[in-house]
Amino acid sequence: MQEIEVTVRFCETDALGHINNTSYFIYLEEARIKFFESLGYSMDKDEWNFIMASTKCDFVNQGYFNQILTVSTYVTKIGTKSFEINHEMICSQTGQLIAKGNAIIVFFDFTDQKSKPIPDLLREGLKSYLVHN
Repeated sequence: MQEIEVTVRFCETDALGHINNTSYFIYLEEARIKFFESLGYSMDKDEWNFIMASTKCDFVNQGYFNQILTVSTYVTKIGTKSFEINHEMICSQTGQLIAKGNAIIVFFDFTDQKSKPIPDLLREGLKSYLVHN
């Protein structure tokens, strides 16, 4: 499992004072970037081989300005050409689960515009983050 911390900025909250629903997707993106970097992939667009097929976020409890969220990322499924990663966002100060998210990521060849089998080296890296639910 990989973890990052995100401090909720004022601009990420709404008129009701809690985290705006769109901000959670920014936190998930940041966690995914750090996850890919941990696997040895840079954000160089010329070397990028991933495309997102699906993403979602379930809002469990309200989050607020200046909270520190610990975003955990782990793999729950590895297929032939795609894999699924899940996230949990926990308020570091209270330990309360704030949100859960997931994404289906496809290994993709942008030149040929089609999915390709996950390479063995990537598959091994993904297995190191695999959690069975």
